[in-house]
Amino acid sequence: MNHLFLHCRAGFEKECAAEISDIAAGLGIYGYSKTKDNSAYVLFITHEPDGAENIIRMSGFRQLIFTRQWFACAGLIDNLPVTDRVTPLCEAAAALPKTSELIIETVDTNEGKELSGLSKKIVAPLEKALRAQQSFFAKSPLRLHLVFISGTQAYIGVSPIANSSQWPMGIARLRLPKEAPSRATLKLEEAWHHFIPADEWDIRLASGMRAVDLGAAPGGWTWQLVQRGMYVEAVDNGPMEKSLLETGQVLHILTDGFLYEPKKPVHWLVCDIVDKPARVTSMIIRWFTKKHCREAIFNLKLPMKQRYVEVKKCEERIRAELEKAGFKLDIQFKQLYHDREEVTGYLRVY
Repeated sequence: MNHLFLHCRAGFEKECAAEISDIAAGLGIYGYSKTKDNSAYVLFITHEPDGAENIIRMSGFRQLIFTRQWFACAGLIDNLPVTDRVTPLCEAAAALPKTSELIIETVDTNEGKELSGLSKKIVAPLEKALRAQQSFFAKSPLRLHLVFISGTQAYIGVSPIANSSQWPMGIARLRLPKEAPSRATLKLEEAWHHFIPADEWDIRLASGMRAVDLGAAPGGWTWQLVQRGMYVEAVDNGPMEKSLLETGQVLHILTDGFLYEPKKPVHWLVCDIVDKPARVTSMIIRWFTKKHCREAIFNLKLPMKQRYVEVKKCEERIRAELEKAGFKLDIQFKQLYHDREEVTGYLRVY
């Protein structure tokens, strides 16, 4: 398989393509990207016949910033007959490795959503036909993806379950709690799902921990910390949701988040301040070099151009300065579903 299908946010196709090109080149795998503005996906086509499989095998999904989900495939299946789409799709699946599950997806655009009815309608007959031809194997580590581009065009391919997003299309379907002060609360929840393994939540997001939320008002991120039983220093000149202050777990500090430093080290720093990425990067470096925190989740608001380049520049600066200071670190960036013109960063030092 020499086609790599990459789901991304509509409008970020060029960033997604630039990133996968860099990763592939670093692996010695060469090819080219096919993109269409606001299509919400990228195709990376390799010169080697098994190039897409090798990219997935040799690189980690979590290192991808702008890709929400990926899978390897053989290319576009065109001219699907509207009276029988199942037969040609089964024929294409027969040429792929056996998989343990099927996920039917659409691209994240209005046009893609219009195909959701077709996607739901075809699930049962397609699964039945795939089982009849023995395309499934319960212990297979692979997942089968099907994405309709139109009523007569689709891509079908595979991804390793352990090296891809846990969600179809890479979209975290989280419910907005009625009590949360703002929709921004979902950004932090999704970030935890992405960056923190589920079996480590009780240790690394433990009740009784202390956290600082910079740019906290009205309290969307603070609300998540409080729900985990943490004590929060909420730093913002703006007003906080009154119910959060009544919990006894939140201290509202009216000051500029960039100027604030805690009197004692905390476990978590979270920051969703709208400012230049370079300024947020400087603040993150300062907090960790002064050992104010052990883990952080923060957002970088991206410029209009050179967005991928800007993120990599910030990442390399953080990595270089903290390693120079003697730290070992885990640093990752991801454009999450609940992000918009931004990416979310995660940093942990040892």
